[in-house]
Amino acid sequence: MASGADDATVRSRDASTPTAPTPLDQPLTDHTGDATSVALSPDGRTLATASNDRTVRLRRAG
Repeated sequence: MASGADDATVRSRDASTPTAPTPLDQPLTDHTGDATSVALSPDGRTLATASNDRTVRLRRAG
């Protein structure tokens, strides 16, 4: 699972225990504005994030 936040970060978590998701990595911090959208490609290999700083970032997931 991944989520964007108004502190411009994107965080990845293991959601196999939904009531207590475990952080997977350090937060991604390359946006300069609120991280407003997060999507994972159907094959699970690419994470796309968008921000109100008018950028979209593509990263290798995992």
